[in-house]
Amino acid sequence: MTDIALGCVEVPILETPRLLMRGHRPEDLEQAVELWSDPEVVRFVGGKPLTREEVWARMLRYVGHWTWMSYGLWVVEEKTTNQFIGEVGFANHKRDTQPSFIGEPELGWVLATRFHGKGYATEAVRAAVEWGSQRFGAQRTICMIHPENIPSLRVAEKCSFREWQRTSYRGEPAILLSRELRKLA
Repeated sequence: MTDIALGCVEVPILETPRLLMRGHRPEDLEQAVELWSDPEVVRFVGGKPLTREEVWARMLRYVGHWTWMSYGLWVVEEKTTNQFIGEVGFANHKRDTQPSFIGEPELGWVLATRFHGKGYATEAVRAAVEWGSQRFGAQRTICMIHPENIPSLRVAEKCSFREWQRTSYRGEPAILLSRELRKLA
């Protein structure tokens, strides 16, 4: 007897004019290691580059989100080149924050530095929000951003996130932003 099925989960594929968003695959490891080992990428996300082992565990966590939560993070690829740009999507990290937002989907994004400043983050986040509107209905979603991460704060603002609360997470300052999930205008 089993109490939960742990088979393969189909991750929806999202497309935008320039991007393809798909589930992670084992062969994404090298590009994900490159992404998460860049000090500029992790500057506001934990502050230290990740090891290959930590990136692999992160990828397995993404698969687990899709399996258990029916949502998760996507790999973001540039359509014309198939280049790995970064990762965007929803998670439930059960973060120990005050105020708590456990149970509310948390939207996150991280892109390789060579793709910063091209509008890709906004494009991918908008696609995720649109998908989330269908998946979650009018439920609120949260994002947590370091107050010095101005580019991510701009992306959040463009995607209708508004500051909800200032807090700290793991000894670092953080801004919690929220939005009702509904179709973007």
